Amino acid sequence: MLFRRRRRLGGEDRAALARLLAAPTFELLPLKNAHEQAAALPAGSTISVTASPTKGIEATIDLCESLQGLGFVAVPHLAARMIRDRAHLADLLARLRGLGTTRAFVVGGDAKEPGEFPDGLSLLRAMAGLGHPLTELGVPCYPEGHAFIPDAALLDALWAKAEFATSMTTQMCFDAGAIATWLAARRAEGLALPVRIGIPGVAEPHRLLAIGARIGVADTRGFLSKNTRFVARLVRSGGFYRPDRLLEELAPTASRPGSGVIDFHLYTFNNVAATEAWRAGYLARLDASAA
Repeated sequence: MLFRRRRRLGGEDRAALARLLAAPTFELLPLKNAHEQAAALPAGSTISVTASPTKGIEATIDLCESLQGLGFVAVPHLAARMIRDRAHLADLLARLRGLGTTRAFVVGGDAKEPGEFPDGLSLLRAMAGLGHPLTELGVPCYPEGHAFIPDAALLDALWAKAEFATSMTTQMCFDAGAIATWLAARRAEGLALPVRIGIPGVAEPHRLLAIGARIGVADTRGFLSKNTRFVARLVRSGGFYRPDRLLEELAPTASRPGSGVIDFHLYTFNNVAATEAWRAGYLARLDASAA
């Protein structure tokens, strides 16, 4: 049961979760099964398409084009380290303009050998200089820190990116307390960027490892070993992770006035049907609990 042996959600918390889960952003990897995966989503869903160093940035734009043709709202990840130079960037922006794309997510990316843009901030500055058709620009934020970048540098970069961005999306986290503490600190400092909270979808450990290898994530095993709570919940759930408890723990943050939470970003690992079935079931249980 959703709320068994847990703090019962109040009406405001339930309403906040229901609102954010009603039309979340679904993250999709540009793999061969991407269209099959997208077919499991409701019509008109917003799909965030990642960028893979092994496939190139064009694969991301290609998938966004086909998804938009199917009626979805596609959000390409523009990975700075995968864009060769200003000419390459201008070509990409022109293509997005031709597609009518108005939203994108700017990240540094995992490519080992960058071109002209070593990080997301340098890419955002170049985009502003060139002009672009994007009215919504998201950037990442890191409540649990980064494996290679010091916290102070992450915050400095986020403040600098806020000049160009319209929202920030948290890294995939499994600690609601870390998210709440980090977000409260940023609001106290005056950072007003709306936030999309990254939520892991339904996942199996072997699937995470397999996808990590296929999309070029070098430290997938390190990610799992770092997130011991995640691994423990996988074991207790018989091999599948479901974010029910995480959402319950995030509810006070999501419903708090001034928190600026505008969306849930669901990391699906291209396990879309299971994640969507979970989402629909969770919403149904929220409705039943309210009744």
